[in-house]
This record gives sequence, structure tokens and C-alpha cells, in this order.
Amino acid sequence: MTGAPPFWWERAGWQAAVLLPVSAIYGSVAARRLAHAKRQSIDAPVICVGNFTVGGTGKTPTVIALAQAAVRRGMKPGILSRGHGGRGHARIVDPESDSAAVVGDEPLLLARHAPVAVARKRAEGAALLVAQGCDLILMDDGFQSSQIRIDHALLVIDARTGIGNGHIIPGGPLRAPVIDQIRFADSLLRIGEGTASDAVVRMAARAGKPVYDARTVAIDALSVSGKRVLAFAGIGHPERFYDALSAAGANVVEKRSFDDHHPFKPGELTQLERDATRARAQLITTEKDVARLRGGIVPGGFLDRLAVFAIETRFEPEHVPDRIIDEAVASWRKRRFYAC
Repeated sequence: MTGAPPFWWERAGWQAAVLLPVSAIYGSVAARRLAHAKRQSIDAPVICVGNFTVGGTGKTPTVIALAQAAVRRGMKPGILSRGHGGRGHARIVDPESDSAAVVGDEPLLLARHAPVAVARKRAEGAALLVAQGCDLILMDDGFQSSQIRIDHALLVIDARTGIGNGHIIPGGPLRAPVIDQIRFADSLLRIGEGTASDAVVRMAARAGKPVYDARTVAIDALSVSGKRVLAFAGIGHPERFYDALSAAGANVVEKRSFDDHHPFKPGELTQLERDATRARAQLITTEKDVARLRGGIVPGGFLDRLAVFAIETRFEPEHVPDRIIDEAVASWRKRRFYAC
């Protein structure tokens, strides 16, 4: 993963050992917050899509999949995000006028599928969504922040990268001890193929938590099949993007990886175009990166010449999102009943 120490995603070594005392303190505080934080109740069911570690695991496409499932049921979902950097007051994202610099790239992408509120204080953002008529709140991240009451906590894990070296920040990517996170989760979603997540999956199963599976697939594989592409991305774990392109039949001749949420400079984009021309390849990137590029300073005509590779999270079996929504709604109704 770009933007994080490489040793986080390698076998634990001397770096993690040296930082173990600090990791122990961080983990103790995080575990105490999960167990004892006062959470504010929201006037709608809340599904939190979180993860065990810092960085990308596929949360945002999972939130989109749940939002689409809710819409098919006749519901009006709203999405709650802190926004990258968590700046400013609670607000509803306007995908037409807001920029990634103000609200973050993920909220802009999510706003194409449902109303999105960005807020440092999650309860304020949730209140804005309820005021907009939303009857289901999907929280993108925020599991460990423990600010609002969650009716279903779905933790996403990448089957290929798992929990990295298994150590807690700053010695590794974990946000809190695994066992404490599992205790307060309602289910686990394993995305992709690989064995790195197997130990965590077994722990969740022993704790009686349902474990679901999903794949990241191309929405339009034919658009890239057989084409030479130069792929670039400023996301967490860009390898998933490159692998999805290859699985769709693209010939990925070159790759360029940048830090997650990287603010592209015009010179970098010009160089990418030059490299693509030299390689006789189509320049291609992710929807999240395009959301960040729109509203920024880009070379003339760059976005028109850029190809975008759209992906989606596909649950297996397909009825899993409905089950998660049903459980969240039932939990919320039970909570309201006992609050009366």
C-alpha cells in the first residue's frame, strides 16, 4: 500500500518490535474506546462499513453496493463520511459544485449513488441525512471512532493483504486489537482471493460472526479487453486495480502508483500522457482518482483523453446485502422499542 510504511505489509520484523510498547498503548486506548465510548442514537438504522486496518480494503465499493441494494428495496439510503482530512462543518455533498479538496474524493464518488454528508462529528452528519428523508444510514468507515450507535457493523478485509504484519499502529496497520474489533462487529466481508485473511476469518467464525465473500469486478470489461493500457492510481492497495484490469482482459503494459488521495500536479499528468504515448497505450485510472482530478488543475483536454475503469463489489451470494439491511433494520427497531 502506498502512503504507509512498507514494513506494515511484510512479515513482522525489528521495526514492529521496537514500536511494540507504543502499539500496546495505542491498542489499549482503542480497545477501551470500543468498549466504553458513549454512542449517540440516530433516528434511522445505521450500517457501518469499516475495516481492521488503516488504508483501502474495498469499503467504498461495498457502501455503494449496499446503497444500490437499499434503493432496489424502495428505501432512501444516505451515506455518512468523515471526508478525507475531516475538515469543516457537517454538510451535504454537492457532486456538481464541490471539489475533492473540500469534501474528499470518496464522498464525491459516493454522491453519485445517494445523498452524502461529510462531518467530523458523525451524529451531526447523520442528522442532516435524516432531515433529507433518508431512512437508512450507511457509514463509510468510523467503526473505531465509536461516535454513534451502530445497528450492523460490517468489517471488510482484503483476502490478499489481510491485516499486514498483525501489529497495531504505529508498528503495523491495525487500528485496534483484532479480538476487540471482532467482538464489536456483526459480520465480516472477505473481498478477493488469497490466504492472508484466513486467520482473522477463523477467529470471526469461532466468535460466531457470519463471514461473507465478495469479488471486485469490472462493470464494463469489454471496454478494456485486448487494449494496451498504462494504468495509474492514487488509492490504497492499487494492485487490486491493476489485477482487475488484467482480469478484464486488458494488457497492462505499465503501472504508476501514487499515495492514497494523492493531489496530482499538472506536470505529473503531462508526464503520464507522454509515457502512455511512448508505450502506445491508453492512459487509464480509477473512478476515485477521476473524482479527485475533476475540479483540480489538469492539462487541457486531459480528462477527455483519459479512460476510466469502473468496478463494483459483487456479493456472493447476491442476497447478502438484503440480509445485512434486514438485520440492521431489526436491530434499530428493537433499540427504539426498548428506548420507549
